[in-house]
Amino acid sequence: MCVCSVFSSSGYMCLFCVLLQWLSVCLFCVLLQWLCVSVLCSPPVVICVCSVFSSSGYLCVCSVFSSSGYPCVCCVLLQWLSVCLFCVLLQWLSVCLLCSPPVVMAALWFGVVWSITGKECYPGGNLFGIIILFLSAVCGGKLVGLIKFPTIPPFPPLLGMLTAGLLLRNVPYVTDVVHIEQAWSASLRNIALAIILTRAGLGLDPTALSRLKAVCLRVAVGPCTVEALTVAVMSHFLMDLPWIWSFILGFVLSAVSPAVVIPSMLLLQKNGYGVEKGIPTLLMAAGSFDALLAITGFSTCLGVAFATGSTWMNILKGVLEVVGGSVAGLLLGLFICFFPSLDQEDVVLRRSAMLLGLAVFSVFGSRVAGFPGAGGLCTLVIAFLASLGWGTEKAPVAAVLGRFWDVFQPLLFGLIGVEIKISTLNPNTIGLGMACLAVGLVIRLLVMFLMVFFGGFNMKEKLFISVAWIPKATVQAAIGSTALDMARMSGDEVLVKYGLDVLTVAVMAILTTAPIGALGIGLAGPKLLKRHTQTPVICVIFKVTHFSVLFSFFKC
Repeated sequence: MCVCSVFSSSGYMCLFCVLLQWLSVCLFCVLLQWLCVSVLCSPPVVICVCSVFSSSGYLCVCSVFSSSGYPCVCCVLLQWLSVCLFCVLLQWLSVCLLCSPPVVMAALWFGVVWSITGKECYPGGNLFGIIILFLSAVCGGKLVGLIKFPTIPPFPPLLGMLTAGLLLRNVPYVTDVVHIEQAWSASLRNIALAIILTRAGLGLDPTALSRLKAVCLRVAVGPCTVEALTVAVMSHFLMDLPWIWSFILGFVLSAVSPAVVIPSMLLLQKNGYGVEKGIPTLLMAAGSFDALLAITGFSTCLGVAFATGSTWMNILKGVLEVVGGSVAGLLLGLFICFFPSLDQEDVVLRRSAMLLGLAVFSVFGSRVAGFPGAGGLCTLVIAFLASLGWGTEKAPVAAVLGRFWDVFQPLLFGLIGVEIKISTLNPNTIGLGMACLAVGLVIRLLVMFLMVFFGGFNMKEKLFISVAWIPKATVQAAIGSTALDMARMSGDEVLVKYGLDVLTVAVMAILTTAPIGALGIGLAGPKLLKRHTQTPVICVIFKVTHFSVLFSFFKC
């Protein structure tokens, strides 16, 4: 209420009030807000008390005088000084939020991108869809991460990311606004694949391999190979997939997820479970080799599936892709070990950029060259040789790649979820695919139990090691859609159907085995593994001198 309300209440219209109404702002309210912030520095709620009561219809403190028909000077003064609390709140929000550096930078970047891409930033454009998908996947991962129990490791955030993509794809009207073209989606997923392979190569620990020796190799090779063969045979006869596509599905499902296993093992290791026999170290080291074997087998089968010519020529091409990818990775890996040199500035940044650039180039360049299966293996070899050459100095580079993975992980799992449209799924594909997955998991558990039978573990520890090899997530998301992307590029509808079946089963494997595996590890670990606690020991040391015998007691 402004100062002219006294006159306007009498029935006369003040020209100043008309002007203020036209400008939609009260000059005295703005003046008082400035006084409160700059001069008085007092909360505006105190000043707003009278205006709240007067605007709500209640009588103010001077109602005795104002009821007589004469305006009270105090009321007029307070009405003149009154200020709306909502306006002050909006002003505070505008200063604190709209003028904050992140919002300003976001607005600036949006303006730059909009000026370059135009309609791609609008609803229905690719950039708009990618941003909404990224934000939704991050929120979904955060929500799943809030589900915590005292004795159970946290659920992997990738479940929330995958669910967010599924919702964006299958909720009506939302799917029309959030649209991402297949070329954009495939490129982003391939970049995420390059990051995953690079981190896997850097994570390979030759020291742990030499220390654990035969047990680590048996754990990494045996279950992965047998499960791939089992799923291949089952899917060929149940899902009517060709043999080469059956093996593609088998190697997609045969890899264990480091994103689920490693955090769970670190939590158990922190609490001392299985540390005495090195069980967490064994599983973390073997997990990387397991993923390496699955990706190598997948790349070989992928090259054979999309090769043209006779069967023997296709097999020969697959072998050449493996050999060519290994040789190219060996040469590039030796190059990156010595370049950039240590005398250069920002060595970590240069090494990270060089390694990531070579990984992305290997994945995309191999497809352009017509050898799609060689790119993944080449990336793994480059990263592994880089880790050997850099030694302990690889940790900062791995941290930089971890930052990139924090950005591309929501995109990867969100884009995988967007590829699945529930209304077009065949119930037979889901049922038969889950049957193949279940049979493969049972065989995997049995083989895993046999692989560690002569490793010096007791019965409970063998059961835990078998249960810990259940979860599947990261590798399935990374390579599960690769065959579908190549099938779409070929334009063959039959191959597209096969690729969609592989992706569907991979998504179902993530949704089922990731939470079950995380719960199984968290519940079985404290019950099946022996907890190693370091107890203090009193040591008595006798020091004999020429004069006396001194007793020194130390706590070790």
